[in-house]
Amino acid sequence: MNKIEDLEKILRQLRDPEKGCPWDKKQTSLSLIPNFIEEVYEAVEAIEDSDDTHLCEELGDILLHIIFQTHIAEDSGKFDLSDVIGKVVQKLIRRHPHIFPPDEPTENLVSLDPESQISVSDVKLNWENIKLAEKKDSRVSVLEGVPRNLPALIQAHRIQEKAAAIGFDWDSIEPVFDKINEEIEEVKAEIKSGDRAALVDEVGDLFFAVVNLSRMLKVDAETALRQSNEKFKKRFMIVEQLALQKGIVMSEVGLEVLDELWEIAKKV
Repeated sequence: MNKIEDLEKILRQLRDPEKGCPWDKKQTSLSLIPNFIEEVYEAVEAIEDSDDTHLCEELGDILLHIIFQTHIAEDSGKFDLSDVIGKVVQKLIRRHPHIFPPDEPTENLVSLDPESQISVSDVKLNWENIKLAEKKDSRVSVLEGVPRNLPALIQAHRIQEKAAAIGFDWDSIEPVFDKINEEIEEVKAEIKSGDRAALVDEVGDLFFAVVNLSRMLKVDAETALRQSNEKFKKRFMIVEQLALQKGIVMSEVGLEVLDELWEIAKKV
């Protein structure tokens, strides 16, 4: 803990009312949100790039934000780092009853017999039931635990995952394909109708159905789309280079010419 204590001391020095840094002293929990989110995404990028050096640095930045938020709360007498760590320790123990047997029986849980084999789906079901019981005074739905500010693809995946954890899910993948085809036809119908609001609604339903397919295939939709984005960017940049080499002005030639360059880029 010494290094964490060092970090805490540095933050206290930076936020010292008299001798601290003007920027650090000015920050609030709300003002730090954009930076906090950015650091998380930079860590995700490092993980995807298998860049351990960069990941180590970005995890440090995330830890800095956690300590920063904690200090702001502590200054207002709300909670401190010990409270934060204590809560997550208690939560991990409480939500893993198959590892840490509870002192009293808990309802609506899959068998907690240490000798029995508990599956990943059983663990998720128990987790959601325990979480719902914890929040029974403030939440009426398991879906209320999905943050509204998550990126839409991640949010859709988590909504579906939570619904599936309590049994609201198809038993096989065939109906998912049927649903996607159904949504495609509904998009086509709204294109013909000219109803813009309805079209937006149906396109959203199509995205939701595709995310459901990715979830059932155990593919993270956000990761898959980011990979496709990167693949497109790399190939498009090659197309730009090829066009420059050939003296082609991309905005002045038709799609047929650009598609030929695209096929070349795919082979690079």
